[in-house]
Amino acid sequence: MNLRDLEYLVAVADHRHFGRAADACFVSQPTLSTQLKKLEIELGVELVERSSRQVLVTAAGEQIVARARTVLAEAEAIRRIAGNARDPRAGRLALGAFPTIAPYLLPHVLGDLRRTLPDVELLLVEEKTSTLLDQLRRGSLDAAVVALPVPEEGWRVEPLFREDFLLAVPVGHPLATDPGPLTVADLAGENLLLLTTGHCLRDQTLAVCQEAGAHERSGFRATSLETLRHMVAAGLGLTLLPRLSVPEPSERSGVVVRAFADPAPHRDLVLLSRPGNVRDELLPEVAAVLRRLPSGLVGEVPHGAGVEGGA
Repeated sequence: MNLRDLEYLVAVADHRHFGRAADACFVSQPTLSTQLKKLEIELGVELVERSSRQVLVTAAGEQIVARARTVLAEAEAIRRIAGNARDPRAGRLALGAFPTIAPYLLPHVLGDLRRTLPDVELLLVEEKTSTLLDQLRRGSLDAAVVALPVPEEGWRVEPLFREDFLLAVPVGHPLATDPGPLTVADLAGENLLLLTTGHCLRDQTLAVCQEAGAHERSGFRATSLETLRHMVAAGLGLTLLPRLSVPEPSERSGVVVRAFADPAPHRDLVLLSRPGNVRDELLPEVAAVLRRLPSGLVGEVPHGAGVEGGA
């Protein structure tokens, strides 16, 4: 048994298809199939059920895949410990972020990250928070930008910034021309458009709905902020947009964006990692760069704002 055989097995478990697994491992399908068969012979147990329609991992195979993931993560950690010992400011840094922050934060900071850490190979991963947490546990990510609270304790946390939410309303809506500062109470009775299940922004917007007495618009769920904008422009309802996703609060394609009076609804962003990560020494420097945003866009995470543990 060798690490490469375990990589093939994990790839088959992930893709449930020999061809796609082989592509992911950069080998031919016959090579992957042959090595996987040799592994089964060596272990004396069938790991994969093969048919013309689908590939299924056996019960024993699922248990071995789980152990294989741990072995592969530890092997990668060994390689990276050695690499960091040679040069702590070089090698790969795998950084994750969720979809409603990644496209709006990263353009501000990528250039600065490259200038600050020129010898670090930056691998960026955009996934929902639950997937990011799973990849952090498995060791395929070094750190991830997430919103508080996180669902578990025991993480290493670097506070980043507090990002206010803005209200997006259709042109012609009474709240689009209301001269006074908006409050959460102004949303009472309104229909709010939300993202689909699994996005942390959905949960944050739902919390605002409950506080304000607003309602989710039934029958409509978006998969991106841009879809939400189009739905607002079509007059289907209102929505909350994170400040970084709206460079200047203004009328845009049938949408008027308005700020709330303090205290505004918001989310607190942190850089999350595993304690004892081989990149521990580098992460405070990465966090400092991620905080380096244009003046006026974000604020500081107040001390004790859920930073010490999840909920």
